[in-house]
Formats: sequence, structure tokens, C-alpha cells
Amino acid sequence: MRRFFHRKSSCQVAKDRLKILLISDRVNCSPEMMELIKTDIAKVISKYMKIDSENMDIQINTKASKGTRGAKTPTLYANIPILDLHKQ
Repeated sequence: MRRFFHRKSSCQVAKDRLKILLISDRVNCSPEMMELIKTDIAKVISKYMKIDSENMDIQINTKASKGTRGAKTPTLYANIPILDLHKQ
């Protein structure tokens, strides 16, 4: 039986958001969109640990991929200060 109204796991939601992030970078992601992505990532990670969302830094850079002869791949860098590994 197919489940039409089931909730996605946090992992799947995060994967979907990262896919959107990579696609957005290819079409020049706006600062507003980056802020929305940062907020969403903070919400997901906050379910599992206490973080300092005010001081987190999310960036997208392009970097040459190994074995692709100079092709550049968007890369997400996240610096997220962890205050406590156990959710309170």
C-alpha cells in the first residue's frame, strides 16, 4: 500500500534543501535565498543538538573538481558552532 501522506525524514528534507541550494547557486542565489537556506539548515540541525545559529556561517563557493579537467562544482561550506551535542 502506498502512503500518500507520510512525513519525510529529516535527512531527506536536508538532502532536498541541499539540492535546491546547488541549483540556486547555478542561477546566482540571492542573499535573501541564502538567508532562508541558513535558517532552514539551523532548524534541522537544532533538532539534534544545541547550536549558536547567530554565529553560523554558510557559504557557497565553486571549486575545481578532481578529474574533470577544470570543471567547477558548487560547494557548500558550513561553519556552525555547536554549544552542546545533546539536545536540551
